[in-house]
Amino acid sequence: MNTFQLTRKEMAFLLLSLKGWITKSPLSVLQEAWMQSGDRGSRSDSGPDAAKIGTLPPIFEKIIKMNKPDRGFSLNEIAALGNQIEYTNFSVTALQNWIKRDMKEMIGSPQKGKKYSLEQTALLFIVEDLKTALDFESIRQLFKLIINDPDDQKDDLINPIHLYSCYSSLFEEINEQPLVEKRLPNEGTIETIERFIKYKADKMVLDHFQLDEEKRKTIKNIIIIAVLSVHTAYFHMLAKRSLSAALFLQNFPFLESNELQK
Repeated sequence: MNTFQLTRKEMAFLLLSLKGWITKSPLSVLQEAWMQSGDRGSRSDSGPDAAKIGTLPPIFEKIIKMNKPDRGFSLNEIAALGNQIEYTNFSVTALQNWIKRDMKEMIGSPQKGKKYSLEQTALLFIVEDLKTALDFESIRQLFKLIINDPDDQKDDLINPIHLYSCYSSLFEEINEQPLVEKRLPNEGTIETIERFIKYKADKMVLDHFQLDEEKRKTIKNIIIIAVLSVHTAYFHMLAKRSLSAALFLQNFPFLESNELQK
């Protein structure tokens, strides 16, 4: 049975919906993601259905039943929600370490009673993506470029949910592009990817942010770093998958001979 997971872009839409910033309801966002998940998991089949996709995770069932917009999440809920994103691995222990130690000054205290706001949730998702390529000190320095006061999102250079949405959308767009066709003469694959990410990030910032050049450049650079880091996470996942396959194939004759001896 397949696991129903969201792409980062779909998770960004879900956060935007929970915030009330897009017209689609959380249920509509999850329904569309459900259909897309079936398509990703079984492209040769006639169409997606529940048996192909798997069961709906409890955290999504809880979100569907929410009747209060812009509500907060507990650390357990953030971990459960984060683990529904492709290529991620959240634990409550890791989140506690980030909040109490590694990213304490950037995340701040719970802003929704005893729960964390949607912006804080987005920040923790961003930390998960960035830590693939950066150490925590570097992540803190990046966050300081956009966060003035962790307890007041109104003075942030860019809202964390919007930042997450920007680089998630760009990551997905790049994955869907036939970059080989965009390669310049004597340009390698890595150079093509880097150039395309920089071009798309620059265009995204110019189109959506009415800021001075220095602030636009800051947002653009953070988007570029985040997209590259997510790509790094993706290749880490491929490497681990290949390792698992190699070890399984190496041990397969041993397992087979043991079974024959029983």
